[in-house]
Amino acid sequence: MERIKAHIIVNKDFVRGEIDKRIYGSFVEHMGRVVYSGIYEPGHETADEDGFRGDVLEKVKQMGVTAVRYPGGNFVSCYDWRDGVGPVEERPRRLEIAWRAIETNEIGTNEFMKWARKAGIEPVFAVNLGTKGIENAVSLVEYCNIEQGTYYSDWRREHGVEKPYGIQTWCLGNEMDGDWQIGHKTAQEYGRLAQETAKAMKQVDSSIKVVSCGSSKSDMKTYPDWEAETLKYTYPYVDYVSLHQYYGGQEQGTQNFLSQSLDMEQYIQTVIGTCDYVKAWHRSDKTLYISFDEWGVWSVPDQVVAASVDESPWQVAPHLSEQIYTMEDALLFAGMMMNFLKYADRIKIACQSLLTNISAAIMTKRGGEVWVQPIYYPFMHMANYGVGKTLLGVEEMPCYDCDLRKNVPCVDYVAVHNEEGREVVLFAVNRMEEEAEFTMELQGFKPACVKEHVTMHCDDKKTTNLEKHDAVRPVQADMSSLQDTVLTSILPSLSWNMVRIEIL
Repeated sequence: MERIKAHIIVNKDFVRGEIDKRIYGSFVEHMGRVVYSGIYEPGHETADEDGFRGDVLEKVKQMGVTAVRYPGGNFVSCYDWRDGVGPVEERPRRLEIAWRAIETNEIGTNEFMKWARKAGIEPVFAVNLGTKGIENAVSLVEYCNIEQGTYYSDWRREHGVEKPYGIQTWCLGNEMDGDWQIGHKTAQEYGRLAQETAKAMKQVDSSIKVVSCGSSKSDMKTYPDWEAETLKYTYPYVDYVSLHQYYGGQEQGTQNFLSQSLDMEQYIQTVIGTCDYVKAWHRSDKTLYISFDEWGVWSVPDQVVAASVDESPWQVAPHLSEQIYTMEDALLFAGMMMNFLKYADRIKIACQSLLTNISAAIMTKRGGEVWVQPIYYPFMHMANYGVGKTLLGVEEMPCYDCDLRKNVPCVDYVAVHNEEGREVVLFAVNRMEEEAEFTMELQGFKPACVKEHVTMHCDDKKTTNLEKHDAVRPVQADMSSLQDTVLTSILPSLSWNMVRIEIL
């Protein structure tokens, strides 16, 4: 079978943007088994003194997670943070309306922050603008960020936490454009509430950064009017706008399925344009950045998730939407994630959804093992080696047409220059059933050698790690060579690849 041939040129001086480490974030919501028996399981053989699973913490660190959004998600829109602080035995058990479960409140703000410190991650907190509002958000900032001498700061100290957390990033609600959201609002209703909440929160702590809710999906009927309308209210008071996106549809065929990362790219471009329009409307000199704080591959149809919620409601930490990912899913996941590197100049935060058990990279068994899904590895490679600056590429790239989109590049790629680490790193997905011969000319660099070529490929693209936990895993490959300033790499069919080049 003839190889696909692709050629790109990158130049040391042509840079898209500095990569913010927070794009390697994840998301922990009180949903299903994400928290209870996910990150937290007292009595587990690896549990520490606080009940957190040590085997999960180890996987989180290896994955390279830098930031975690908490506590939701749909969950936050009917959550009162006060239920989750103070003596655990005094905390109320609540009906959790979003996922029709029982919330024990055994884990709350202070427990999560203990876990965050163990995991070495930066917290990204969300406040309830569904059933609550300004006072609930302001009091939480006071509880978390004011040292002492006020009602809520002293309450925190009574709960055993003397020093304030200094949490820097706060999301103003969750998916408020969605009619599935408890407390769903129109653009005008949300815009006014978010505007006043942001102003009040920054009165408490002027150092914080605030995220305004953007569209929940690129196919929302209100997109992109939602951004244009809400940001007219919030733009002067916020620092980021959030985007969320999931893709499924594996039954459409591989070429359609993998092309969806281009829809995500168009979504990003449109929201950037909308932000810049509102910037001009405000006559502002401030640039608004993107927090893509919920994203992933969603292989379970929405109606199946809804049915599982309704069939046996009001359980504690039920098995819910525990999706099993294939090699094929990992390729779309990698393509989606590479968009954050490609738009490093505007995307500063991204949170893969979710960290454990639900649409997750890390899976656990109650009282038992931990294992990782195929999507774990592209995340791990980019988080650990996608450091520095994204390079702009000029390309000669064969493309294909499919039902969803025309001119889909056969190879999706991004190149990163890590000046401190003295390397250029190529990340690439071969979307095709054929091998690809990929050449990259490194202008302005003095490449010394190929440090490694890691590839992930399976003969059967539907292979998962469910039964054999290492069935899909990356391997070292001898498929890249360097001739002067030109790298040549052979990319297996339907594969994920990372190639690291040492620079003198």
